[in-house]
Amino acid sequence: TPDSLARPQALVHKLGLDVSPGALFRTDDFFKGANAAGKEFGATLSVHLKYAFQFGPETRFGRNYPFTYQGVGLGYNTFFNSAEVGTPVALYVFQHARIAALAERLSLDYEWNFGLSFGWKPYDTNYNRANIMMGSRVNAYLNVDFYLNWLLTQRLELTTGLSMTHFSNGNTKFPNAGLNSIGMKLGLVYSFGRVDNPLSRPRARLLAEPFPRHLSYDLVLFGSWRRKGVAVGDKQYAAPDAYGVAGFNFATMYNFGYKFRAGLSVDGVYDGSANVYTEDYIVGYDGGDPGYQFHTPSFDKQIALGISGRAEFVMPYFTVGFGLGFNVLHKGGDLKSFYQMLTLKVGVTRNTFVHVGYCLKDFQTPNYLMLGVGFRFNNKYPRLR
Repeated sequence: TPDSLARPQALVHKLGLDVSPGALFRTDDFFKGANAAGKEFGATLSVHLKYAFQFGPETRFGRNYPFTYQGVGLGYNTFFNSAEVGTPVALYVFQHARIAALAERLSLDYEWNFGLSFGWKPYDTNYNRANIMMGSRVNAYLNVDFYLNWLLTQRLELTTGLSMTHFSNGNTKFPNAGLNSIGMKLGLVYSFGRVDNPLSRPRARLLAEPFPRHLSYDLVLFGSWRRKGVAVGDKQYAAPDAYGVAGFNFATMYNFGYKFRAGLSVDGVYDGSANVYTEDYIVGYDGGDPGYQFHTPSFDKQIALGISGRAEFVMPYFTVGFGLGFNVLHKGGDLKSFYQMLTLKVGVTRNTFVHVGYCLKDFQTPNYLMLGVGFRFNNKYPRLR
């Protein structure tokens, strides 16, 4: 038949348009009227234009990841307070995949976005003192969507669901309270070329190759910088310097299948801000404020070795990971911690990748960025190209 004689299509290209109205988490008085306008605000609206590509059903990637696509997006964001916050534009990479099929034309899907946002109006001691949310003109953009995907025609999809967004500078500059929002997602996705979906004429699906379960080993070397708030009594005071961070992760991971691996990691870190302290506050003889003098402890009080459990979701080009760990060798203070990690590994070659991650402490305290490179050993993952 014409369909069976058609040349296999390597890629299916897609264009998408999303609109997402939402609400900010009003975590500070800045949103409740303690701003230059003296008005409450908390609504947000974003509009996104996206390009993506999906591997055709006859390809090896298409057989193993039949409902996955990835691409780049451009998003316009407004918080209806452009004078103090700005109207940032986000440029990001994203990936979409199916969670479960609910009906012939309906599925539950997810999508993550990761990139940078530009055009903020950050905190300024002279001109924008009320905005203690954002300290940088450029900030990270993270977004996760869970939604229903409605297949309207063979090429057109309607998406409706929930969207959660976070903006921050990764603790690289103060202030860094960040902005968080939750909203509704409404979008359309149009596919170009032949699409393998329930409205196409049925044809036999090629089976995925069996997966060889095995142990692999990831070595990550990372570095970054961060700012530090030092507690004096019941208040936090910002140290004037930016401190360097460097470290490594060596993870032993069991590969359960094409999409999931898990294991344990040994995590070493040098944090130049760890256990920084200041002298007691002393008022000068003239009643003036002489300021604080910040002191850096010895090197051994700024290094730690930890062990963490890791879980990673493996998709074409991108691997999203989560980790929970404790420092087991340290000199106390800031380094006596229960830490959490969110990571993104972007494949460069079969056994090398770019690593972008963020570390939290006790699920709430911003810690540091992890920007680096990684190397994989004993990789028996089937070649899909």
